[in-house]
Amino acid sequence: MADIAKQKFVCMDCETTGLDVKIDRIIEVAVMCFDMDIDYEQSESLVNPGCVIPETSIAIHHITPDMVQDKPTIDQVLPEILRILGNNIIIGHGIQFDIDIIANAAERHGIATNIRNNRSLDTLRMARLYGESPINSLEQLRKHFNIPQEGAHRAMNDVIVNKEVFKFLAKRYKTTDNLFDALSRPIYMSNMPLGKHKGRPLKEIPLDYLKWIVHKDFDQDLIFSVRTELKRRKQGNHFSQSGNPFSNL
Repeated sequence: MADIAKQKFVCMDCETTGLDVKIDRIIEVAVMCFDMDIDYEQSESLVNPGCVIPETSIAIHHITPDMVQDKPTIDQVLPEILRILGNNIIIGHGIQFDIDIIANAAERHGIATNIRNNRSLDTLRMARLYGESPINSLEQLRKHFNIPQEGAHRAMNDVIVNKEVFKFLAKRYKTTDNLFDALSRPIYMSNMPLGKHKGRPLKEIPLDYLKWIVHKDFDQDLIFSVRTELKRRKQGNHFSQSGNPFSNL
């Protein structure tokens, strides 16, 4: 089993025109290869997406059309990014999005890649498992672990912070196999992580909203947590009915 202290990882982050991995385009990408002691190499680039950057996206990453108009296109950037990724374990916050949008970009331009076969570790799920930060956004985890601020919400800044957050979250695991095993099962979340009820305990969320979530394409941890809460309520109702002889009157 690989000692986690000796394992190489690559942290990756993409800034994009939106959140649809099939339609939206990459406008900045950054990767860094590292282990627990050494940063080996890194690459970052702004990318001309060849399309409009919505104002809603600019408000998040502050990358404007003027900043990317003279930059390389994604097919020019990807070979170096994919070289650094290699067969390493990929680290990121909500990393599946970054993997999917890179893979789709490569496929769109006929660039060979096995990125979907790389093992990955999602620091968002690791933070849920850690359970000691009230909010699991990258910025809140940075504050929680007293990691120095790197500046604006940009790809390499996020990679640097994410790498340090990962190191803190990985401390309790001796091997990478231990960590993968811990993340192989759904993680229960006691609070709603998104939507109009974000931050509220699941036990306080209206039943109809929970039933709506269970039929949507949310991540496995949220679906597992909501199903667990629905089961708890169903069992609770049965218990209260069986203990009350007048419940059906």
